[in-house]
Amino acid sequence: MKTNQTILKEFILVGFSVYPHAQTFLFVVFFCLYLLTLTGNLAIMYLTWVDRCLHTPMYLFLSALSFSETCYTLTTIPKMLADLLTKNRSISIIGCGLQMCFFLGLGGTNCIILTLMGYDRFLAICSPLRYPLLMTNMVCGQLVASAWAAGFLVSVIETALIFRGSFCGPNLVKHFSCHMRAVVRLSCLDSELTEFIVTAISMSGLIGTFLLIILTYAFILSTVLRIPSAEGKQKAFSTCASHLTVVIIHFGFASIAYVKPEASGGDDTVIAVPYTVITPFLSPLIFSLRNKDMKNAFRKVLGKTSSLNNLSLLIHD
Repeated sequence: MKTNQTILKEFILVGFSVYPHAQTFLFVVFFCLYLLTLTGNLAIMYLTWVDRCLHTPMYLFLSALSFSETCYTLTTIPKMLADLLTKNRSISIIGCGLQMCFFLGLGGTNCIILTLMGYDRFLAICSPLRYPLLMTNMVCGQLVASAWAAGFLVSVIETALIFRGSFCGPNLVKHFSCHMRAVVRLSCLDSELTEFIVTAISMSGLIGTFLLIILTYAFILSTVLRIPSAEGKQKAFSTCASHLTVVIIHFGFASIAYVKPEASGGDDTVIAVPYTVITPFLSPLIFSLRNKDMKNAFRKVLGKTSSLNNLSLLIHD
């Protein structure tokens, strides 16, 4: 336990202040990526809402993932962008706790929804006749609600463990957000034990959901290999390609934060960029560009918009 230290009331997010000459450039890059991320996720949610052809569990899960990822980026990126333009990088203890809780909760929710998407593909390919009965829109909604509940249950436990005591100086968080590993090191309690516990919880969640996805794809692969026609195999694999790509990127970047050696001085700022900024940007891009139904829905919306514009011009003429 740390002694003879000042009890903190706020933190200073060091973030990218260690690169003073690059902050304007970083702001422009991150701001553009954030706008594209929001645009991609909002487009997926809108297309799923307006196109009845997309009112299926597969696309409802995708829409739920887009909503969760939109909220996920909102917890950290706006604050990071603001800190790149100002010298006041402070955040209150309560604000830090809320940011951490929502970040962890939404991150866990994303992992579970990706797992549910794998389960959905497993049922569709391995049990096609029973799929309409097993995976209805109502069941899909219940599973998504359960994902949110489970994700935030874990995040509340982790955040409570970290914030159960006071924090000692210095008040510098070597990160651009209230990342649990950066904050727990400032605890007046036994920070090493707490860090081990919360890291173990997070790693268990990551590994557990990833292994479930691997298991579903093992069954999917076994089923697909028994399909006699090459066209049938290609069609089955094509429905999983986007999801599998996002899974590899998502879990690959997220695991780096926990399995890598501790950065010099405990600074995890740069290593956090891939899973905080890049993964949410790539996810809607992959799902939209590699999906024929999403492309068709987008063309329909553009066609309707064009027709409405032409009609408006005729009326005015």
